[in-house]
Amino acid sequence: MGLAGGGRPAGRLARATMNKKRQQTLNNIKLTLLCGFITVLVLRGTVGFNLVVGGGGPDGDAADAKVVEDIERMLQEIRSDSELEDDVGVVAAGNSTSSNNNATSSSSSTPAPRERYSLGPQISDWDATRQTWMSRNPEFPSKDAQGKPKILLVTGSPPGPCDNPMGDHYLLKAIKNKIDYCRLHGVEIVYNTAHLDPELTGYWSKIPIARRLMLAHPEVEWIWWVDSDAIFTDMAFELPLSRYEGKNLVIHGYNDLLEKRSWISLNAGIFLLRNCQWSLDLLDAWVQMGPKGPVRVEAGKLLTASLTGRPQFDADDQSSLIHMLLTEKDKWMDKVHVERDFYLHGFWTGLVDKYEEMMEKHHPGLGDDRWPFITHFVGCKTCGRYEDYPLDRCLTSMERAINFADNQVLRLYGFQHRSLTSPKVRRVTNRSQNPLEAKEAALKMDARFDSP
Repeated sequence: MGLAGGGRPAGRLARATMNKKRQQTLNNIKLTLLCGFITVLVLRGTVGFNLVVGGGGPDGDAADAKVVEDIERMLQEIRSDSELEDDVGVVAAGNSTSSNNNATSSSSSTPAPRERYSLGPQISDWDATRQTWMSRNPEFPSKDAQGKPKILLVTGSPPGPCDNPMGDHYLLKAIKNKIDYCRLHGVEIVYNTAHLDPELTGYWSKIPIARRLMLAHPEVEWIWWVDSDAIFTDMAFELPLSRYEGKNLVIHGYNDLLEKRSWISLNAGIFLLRNCQWSLDLLDAWVQMGPKGPVRVEAGKLLTASLTGRPQFDADDQSSLIHMLLTEKDKWMDKVHVERDFYLHGFWTGLVDKYEEMMEKHHPGLGDDRWPFITHFVGCKTCGRYEDYPLDRCLTSMERAINFADNQVLRLYGFQHRSLTSPKVRRVTNRSQNPLEAKEAALKMDARFDSP
């Protein structure tokens, strides 16, 4: 009985679908005729086309009335046909639900599986493909002039202007700071302002650009993402890449907090990702909570329940990465280096008021609390309308950090800011005509990080 009863709705649905298609064809014909009638009316009113179709007078007025009547009739029929299509859609949905209920009583309690989100064509042999490409293109070496693996620093900002004009001003200062660091260390840089995937906005926009650049630049060994609100404050410090042999993801954090499932145990605003198949697989897995809309909303609820101390809000990239590394530890953690021996991410509130003391007691090249490698202004959303800290405090602190870093570059040319709160500079000494040739001594870049 269940099978026989299930056949009737399917037959009605098929007939309704055929009727719908016929009706759509008729509607198209009616619309064509309607356009023709309207064209006739327009021509009659503009170029005297009534001389062709039947002169003025009572007969012409009657013809006009007939045309208007026909137009109104067609519009009414089209409206009624549209309502019929809506009814057919409701019937089809009802029959589909009925059929599903007849098939199994448990299906109503099991949600339909969501299609896996894709960043692009599936790639499974990137390591071999990359090696083949590099062997065929020796003019694109994978090491820089000093024999170190090539790094591509990637940063960016929203496509449109900031809500606050000062936000644009400090975005410009921040990118200048990153360019200065890259110029001193031979690092290439990409600045992105586009949303490459409209579903992945905000925090999530870094993932598609990282993937695109890995595939577009097989000669690059490391993709280095740095948030726009992160400032290089040790211009002499260099990444200890030899320390990361056998690791594919380098990220600042604390292993003890990670074990406690803290949602701030890692900071995803700055990380290094090796250009390899493992990293492509990581990005594919990481992005699944990122598409905006219901997916991101529901994932946010899951992350709040899963991670310690996380407030309720939509899924973010950092929480999603922590959750993934914890729930799939065997798959990922063996290739992850959690960095805490230097400030790959230094939280700004505990650093910006100590710069003068640092300058008195220490020197660049240390990268830790004595002279932080990166000062990260987490919570200072200077480009948006909402921030976790007062805007004035954020801007003043960013000015100090930028000038603290800028002094290290200016000293190569014999200048220095009058103070860390002032953009004005003064000459402090004479320098050679080629200051970059003496940068090692001027920046004390011989003070290398001691890797344990």
